[in-house]
Amino acid sequence: MTKFDKSKLPSRYVTEGPARAPHRSYYYAMGMTEQEIHQPLVGVATCWNEAAPCNIALSRQAQAVKGGVKEAHGSPREFTTITVTDGIAMGHEGMRSSLASREAIADTVELTMRGHCYDALVGLAGCDKSLPGMMMAMVRLNVPSVFVYGGSILPGKAPQVDEIPEDFRTRDLTVQDMFEAVGRNQNGTLSDAALEMLERVACPSSGACGGQFTANTMACVSEAIGLALMNSSGMPAPYESRDQYGEASGVAVMSLLDRNIRARDVVTRQSLENAARVVACTGGSTNAGLHLPAIAHEAGIEFYLDDVCEIFRDTPYFVDLKPGGQFVAKDLFDAGGIPVVMKELRKAGLIHEDCMTASGRSIGEELELIDREADGKVIHPIDKPLTATGGVVGLKGNLAPQGAIVKVAGIAPEHQVFTGPARVFESEEEAFEAVKARSYEEGEVIVIRNEGPAGGPGMREMLATTAALSGQGMGKKVALITDGRFSGATRGFCVGHVGPEAAHGGPIALIATGDSITIDAIRGELSVDLDDKELARRKAAWPGPRETIYASGAIWKFAKLVGETYKGAVTHPGGAAERHVYMDL
Repeated sequence: MTKFDKSKLPSRYVTEGPARAPHRSYYYAMGMTEQEIHQPLVGVATCWNEAAPCNIALSRQAQAVKGGVKEAHGSPREFTTITVTDGIAMGHEGMRSSLASREAIADTVELTMRGHCYDALVGLAGCDKSLPGMMMAMVRLNVPSVFVYGGSILPGKAPQVDEIPEDFRTRDLTVQDMFEAVGRNQNGTLSDAALEMLERVACPSSGACGGQFTANTMACVSEAIGLALMNSSGMPAPYESRDQYGEASGVAVMSLLDRNIRARDVVTRQSLENAARVVACTGGSTNAGLHLPAIAHEAGIEFYLDDVCEIFRDTPYFVDLKPGGQFVAKDLFDAGGIPVVMKELRKAGLIHEDCMTASGRSIGEELELIDREADGKVIHPIDKPLTATGGVVGLKGNLAPQGAIVKVAGIAPEHQVFTGPARVFESEEEAFEAVKARSYEEGEVIVIRNEGPAGGPGMREMLATTAALSGQGMGKKVALITDGRFSGATRGFCVGHVGPEAAHGGPIALIATGDSITIDAIRGELSVDLDDKELARRKAAWPGPRETIYASGAIWKFAKLVGETYKGAVTHPGGAAERHVYMDL
């Protein structure tokens, strides 16, 4: 006998009744017992692969999850999906696959769950797009769900040799430092030998990029939004304690199934606001402005870039993490992690406490269990923040009618307003070559267009270009705007997600080198010194979107289906258009 009544669970279609004897024969072929076949079937989805250190530990952690599911009278069924790892894809054509992979991950998890009629889902992910992709699948299916982060990489340490500049020797290293080292190497201030030494030590273990880049930002989101157990995202990937959280997550999903608590009971408008607060106060990646609307879309909730930025605007920034600050994910974990951060937010009345979490307890109940306080070093008290407003700011104006986003964490207020002449590039490669050749001037606004979701296609991240600028010491002397994205590791005054994108005829398609552009992160404005009449004249003369080399295949498909950036760059109608709920079929 099974502890669970399967008469209303999806897996009844593959395990119950005489007509399912052929289906059951497959399960017997895999060594399952009669009892295991008649228990709830739980999908354990991982993004394990050998593409990058972010994913390499996920298979081990999945075994711990499966142990927890079995302990709680469920039958785990492990499966994998893809990942495109941005650190490997960055700076070349491969980056066009990155954002499209988020949709592919959500789609493949959905199809596997539907095809095999699994009753609940534990999803493990480790790299930038795999985290939102996995959470999107959970909300889309609306099954009892628990998210598990694979964990961050340990910080790297440079050899203490004279060949390596002192600033590299005295700080924890991340992959961001390697991209910036390339810029230093190109301008002659870092030798080839030093570069080779650094590349061997910057990433010393399994796990995702160590700063508050996109992976760790979305890992923090998974806790704040309620899909992950509290404090489960913090410890680095190599730590054995990750396995305990994996086992606990397996037990937790069975409890959610027993109580019929589904993903959309957890992901609500209020929990999305909690997640945006945590992104803001930790100086998280601008990519959260893309992924939070996409997760909301799966539930049929309208939560757009504007809504995210409104929360950013009045949330203090008080967690000192790279790239704007000093510390890495391991330091945040050692200081108490996201529970302590959310406890500080609660002190200022900035958290919705009634939101459900993966434990079956509310956020408020979870925070009552936390006795640690802000350490004043990594996590500052909320009444003594690093800056009074969030580390990420939304912008609007005649250059971005649908909005844009800029990370200001670590940028002094006097450097948050920038006016200069545009220097326009038609692609990232064109801009990178110009930066490498130093064929730009201090005080300019570098414009990279045709890199949006449809026009790129793929909405690439511009880390190679921004890191080269930082490596040349020009990070504060120029600004950069694009309809593409920035890596969570980007530093400097860099505006992304400019919408409408160039391929859709947005104003960014119409500006010319020499036009005066103003970026004002204090007032939230992005404008070009052209009146409506001149913009209309240029629009009438605009030749239309440039042709790309992608005329077939997955990237072509993504470009055809993808919607506006401010809505999350999603590729299907979402929860609002649903005519059925998977769990209730």
